[in-house]
Amino acid sequence: MESLTLLNTLTGFDTTSRLSNLQLIRFVKNYLAGYGISSHIVENEDGSKANLYATIGPTDRPGVMLAGHTDVVPVDGQTWHSDPFQLDIRDERAYGRGTADMKGFLASVLAQVPQLAQSQLHTPVHLAFTYDEEIGCIGVRRLLEVLGGLPVLPAMGIIGEPTQMKLVAAHKGKTAWRVTARGQEGHSSNPTAGVNAVEYAAELVSFIRSLARQRRQHGPFDPLYEVPYSTLHVGTMQGGTALNIIPAHCQFDFEIRHLPEDPPQSLLDAIRNHALQVLQPEMQAVDPDCGFGFTEKTSYPGLLTPPDAHVVRFVQDLLNDHTPPRKIAFGTEGGLFAERCGIPTVVCGPGDIAQAHQPDEWLALEQLAACDAFLSRLGSQLASR
Repeated sequence: MESLTLLNTLTGFDTTSRLSNLQLIRFVKNYLAGYGISSHIVENEDGSKANLYATIGPTDRPGVMLAGHTDVVPVDGQTWHSDPFQLDIRDERAYGRGTADMKGFLASVLAQVPQLAQSQLHTPVHLAFTYDEEIGCIGVRRLLEVLGGLPVLPAMGIIGEPTQMKLVAAHKGKTAWRVTARGQEGHSSNPTAGVNAVEYAAELVSFIRSLARQRRQHGPFDPLYEVPYSTLHVGTMQGGTALNIIPAHCQFDFEIRHLPEDPPQSLLDAIRNHALQVLQPEMQAVDPDCGFGFTEKTSYPGLLTPPDAHVVRFVQDLLNDHTPPRKIAFGTEGGLFAERCGIPTVVCGPGDIAQAHQPDEWLALEQLAACDAFLSRLGSQLASR
């Protein structure tokens, strides 16, 4: 399997999001150049990371985009039984960081390049490899700025996130925020002389939990999701310096993972209004400098591709599986491609999301082979008349 050889190479690049992905991007660029394919490199602001965009076949017409991210999550604090950045094959599985999420798909795509390059494609294949997806779909946004200025955009997109080669046409969106509570320090023997930032932050956390409870009980619902409603979650919280000091500072991070049909703005408005109109006046009655601040950390839209869309039927035919497309809770770059550039997009790739981000992350070799076969059929379809 040429894809396995390429997966070995890609796994060897430590592209943890806090590091550069340039070595991997340069490898891909040189690999494509070996088959006469030019690449467009879109760097981040300081040039330490880059997206890659390339077209195989005619450049004057829209084609099928195969897209995926090159970064992986950290291995810090995890117990691995092999080097996470050296592919280890055992028990019909390929172990290594990013094998499932999602270098397996990238390797399978690259393995098809020789055949695609020598085929007489009537419809092109576009490759879009991005950076910093794992920390908020950051890199793809710079790529989208460039794509928006191109004369020809892809007609459809396939994001190769791990779905066990099952077709997905919808996923939830996400928005993540940091809340800062500013209090007034004082001695804990006289709580009325200060403003307890931790306690006021906790009240807002409790309010967020009440909103989560409302969504869980009253919806809106979509039964095709494992968790069929929008969720709210507080993940981290820090504040205070000592038990006998009224804390002057507290911050926490929360997220909303929302159904595509349930935009998060009403929830965000409710949280902000409760903080600024209910809690903050009490704080400022003691000290006018006290209050709340809100900072958006990241957000990406949900994906909602109609089940009768051409891209859905096209991929169903390639899979020879016409069961209705699935919906997933985890996010992808698909919603951004659809929202920012109007590219109808689905998600379909090898591996199981249950293995992603885990110690001893692995990809079943049969999944890699299934992706190879799927992409081979894609190439044949785009070359046939």
